[in-house]
Amino acid sequence: MKRQIHLLTLPQMPYFCFPESVGIYQNDPEHSVSRKAGAMNNFNIHYVAAGKGYVEIDNVIHELRSGEAVLYFPMQQQRYYSSEDDPWDVRWFHFYGSGLQHYLVDRGFNASLLWTVRQKDVFEQAHEALLQEAEEYRMLRPIQLSTLTYALISVFVEQASPLTGSKFTTSNSRILELLPVMQQEAVKPFRLEDWSEKLGVSSYYFCKLFRSVTEMTPMEFITRCRLQAAKQWLLERTETSVGRIAEEAGYPSVSYFNKRFMEHEGMTPTAYRQLYGVHKS
Repeated sequence: MKRQIHLLTLPQMPYFCFPESVGIYQNDPEHSVSRKAGAMNNFNIHYVAAGKGYVEIDNVIHELRSGEAVLYFPMQQQRYYSSEDDPWDVRWFHFYGSGLQHYLVDRGFNASLLWTVRQKDVFEQAHEALLQEAEEYRMLRPIQLSTLTYALISVFVEQASPLTGSKFTTSNSRILELLPVMQQEAVKPFRLEDWSEKLGVSSYYFCKLFRSVTEMTPMEFITRCRLQAAKQWLLERTETSVGRIAEEAGYPSVSYFNKRFMEHEGMTPTAYRQLYGVHKS
């Protein structure tokens, strides 16, 4: 099964990014691509949703499985193909934009061709949204195409890590399942041991797994959740003091709450309230 849309290349493209093509190939054991250096002047991400395939780099063959991807910069030589015995379900898009080179290089995406995507469903949903837009409207809504392309690139930038040969494990998936629960209970006292016990691993290994999935420590995640809740309450509960909100967000010390809030928002909670016309301190 193939779904693919090829779009007109805009010579004076007014957007940060734009898709040249987007598609899905499924159950196609003969899918094979070989491009010489300089042949394609677009970025190219091929992501494996299921099955397996291969990428050749400097005459070395690398296997790609579910959740793994190859990212090519413009003008790079490209060689990739599906497995014959277990054909890949591959989701791909080619895209371009004058600022993309600096954007991706600044974030280290020129350091590797091969990547693993931590949250597969997030990437696949973003890709499907772009593909559906292109299938239904073609070039009729270019702003929407650009917006969805940027969303998909952003998901990749946030979720991709260099592929080192390690596979996504059950423990990684269980970390993802814990995140909504941790967010919901973030304002409660945080005990690392309680969360590591839920996974049946040591606190040290829990932290290692957590960082590999989210690229932050468990406490950094809890801090973000607490501050997000506090921001919401500062504007919704206008008669509640900053001290009370700090306490309910998990910060018995108002001064420490102010410090963390300042680190993330660049202003005090009181100043944040005043910015939105709330003057209760």
